[in-house]
Amino acid sequence: FAVGFWWISNLYVLLAAGLALTPGHTGVRWAVRRYSKRMVQLMRLCGIKPEARGRERLPPPPFIVAPKHSSYGDGFMMYVQFDDVAFVTGDHLERFPLVPQVLEKLGAIVIDNCGGPEARRDLAASFAKAAEDKRIVLIYPEGHLAKVGEHLRIRAGVWHMQQASGWPVVPVATSLGLRWQQEDFTKFPGPAVIEFLDPIMPGLGKDEFLNQLGDRIVSNTDRLIEEGRAWDGANGIERPTPKPSVAQRDPV
Repeated sequence: FAVGFWWISNLYVLLAAGLALTPGHTGVRWAVRRYSKRMVQLMRLCGIKPEARGRERLPPPPFIVAPKHSSYGDGFMMYVQFDDVAFVTGDHLERFPLVPQVLEKLGAIVIDNCGGPEARRDLAASFAKAAEDKRIVLIYPEGHLAKVGEHLRIRAGVWHMQQASGWPVVPVATSLGLRWQQEDFTKFPGPAVIEFLDPIMPGLGKDEFLNQLGDRIVSNTDRLIEEGRAWDGANGIERPTPKPSVAQRDPV
C-alpha cells in the first residue's frame, strides 16, 4: 500500500502541477478526482472496503459537508462522492513544491492553521468565492485528525460559513479510522463506512448548531465504530480498544 500510495501520489501531483499551468481549472480538477478514485481503488486492493451510506439524505446542492476526520484517507473517500468540491485545508500544504498552484486551480479554501480572528477572516473571504460559484464545500469541523474513539472540539468556522451562505450543513460519520487510523502505516482489512446524516438547516444559534453537529457526528461515528469492531470480532481481527473521550465544543 505504501509503495502504491507514494507512486500514485507523485504521479498525480506532477500531472496536476502541469495542468495548473494551462488556462482554466478543468484539467486540475479532473486530475484530482482521478487521483482520489485511484486511492480508493488502492484501499480496496489491501482489503479495505469503502462504502457510502445515506446519500438519499443529501439536500439539493449547494451545501456544506462536515465529516468526522480520523484518517488520512477521509478526503479521498469524500472527494469521489461529488463531481466538484471546494475543500477547506490548512496552509501547511502550501509548503510543498507545486502544491500552491494546484490548490489555487482547485479553488481550495486555504486557512491559517494557527486559527484566530485572521484565520476566520481568511475563511470568510475564501468561502465567499465558493459560495458565489455554488460549489459543494467540504470542511472538517474538528480541524485535526483524531484517533479512533476520540472526538475533538467542534470549531465554529462551519457555523460562520452557514451564516454567510444560508446553506444546509450535512454531518458525516465514518469508521475509516478503524482501517487506516490517522497517518498510521498499518492498515486493517474490513468495511470502512462514511454515512451522510440528516442536514442541519440554517437558523440556529452558534452554540445550538455546534452541539447538534457534534452530537450527530459523535453518536453516529461511535455507532459505526462499534459495527466495525463487531465485524472484526466475527472475522478474527484483534485490535486494542481505546478509551472513548467526550466531544468538546468550541468556546469561541
